[in-house]
Amino acid sequence: MSENYQKTNEDQVQRQFHDRPPKKIDISVVVPLYNEEQSLMPLSLAIRDALDRMNSTYEVIFVDDGSTDNSLKLLREIHRKNRRYKFISFRKNYGKSAALSVGFQHALGRIIVTMDADLQDDPNEIPRLIEKLESGYDLVNGWKKKRHDPISKTIPSRLFNFTTSVLTGIRLRDFNSGLKAYRREVVQDIKVYGEMHRFLPVLAHWAGYRVAEIPVVHHPRKYGKTKFGMSRFWHGLLDLVTVLFTTRYSKRPLHFFGGIGLFTFILGIAIDLELTIEWLMGKTAISNRPLFTVGILLIIVGVQFVSIGLLGEMITRSNGIEEYAVKEKVFN
Repeated sequence: MSENYQKTNEDQVQRQFHDRPPKKIDISVVVPLYNEEQSLMPLSLAIRDALDRMNSTYEVIFVDDGSTDNSLKLLREIHRKNRRYKFISFRKNYGKSAALSVGFQHALGRIIVTMDADLQDDPNEIPRLIEKLESGYDLVNGWKKKRHDPISKTIPSRLFNFTTSVLTGIRLRDFNSGLKAYRREVVQDIKVYGEMHRFLPVLAHWAGYRVAEIPVVHHPRKYGKTKFGMSRFWHGLLDLVTVLFTTRYSKRPLHFFGGIGLFTFILGIAIDLELTIEWLMGKTAISNRPLFTVGILLIIVGVQFVSIGLLGEMITRSNGIEEYAVKEKVFN
């Protein structure tokens, strides 16, 4: 890092006011990051300026996902000058979902906002997200209507968003947006693991929470380079299959495996029955029809799928009490 850049960072740090976080927090801003040393100081100042105008108590939690540059050093300096800024640093890179999960666990705010650390998300959009949230929603997603990203990132993102919207039934245009606002109970009820951060709006919607989307400003990347490409689309599709199965069929596996099993079983029976009728009528010889063997194979596969579904039902029922997202409890 050059001397001029170090001096700029020191000057920016001096601008931050010395204070300790209040005991009661209105807003928690969770920022996952990986090798974003050049963005951290201007981002921290922009978040401060945006939230100070709201007259709300707040905290900012940076989650360093195993950065190998000077990000951790800058986070220590930011925290030293302003105790509202907290940070967690992983020993190695675990991924964005892990960073968000740990950030959610430590967040104290009534409302939790997430954003990326690359300066493409605008902190000035936070008040608009919260205003929409307070109008009757539980999760508000930021839609980057006008994106400033390379084509290697925008095309896979559009394909992913379209596919996810069709398969899940939730009409959002930017599932991958890092800029989101949540009510606290949403992040408490939804478990984030693997690469499931892409599907937080889907998981919230299926859990009964109200999800909305608003257009937000998106800036060109100033420093570094994007860490995502076409591979994210394929990984996202695999994760989508996981989400569809674990959320819709985890408590009723027979509906998933049994549906496939019944289809293949009935198809196999229909094929073999047709060939058997033709054989009885003397129209064909079964020994000359490989399709008969295919029909038998389909019947066997169908029985196996139904059996797997039944085993899944037995395992599910043996696990005890199911977990449900509860909106309100009254016992008095």
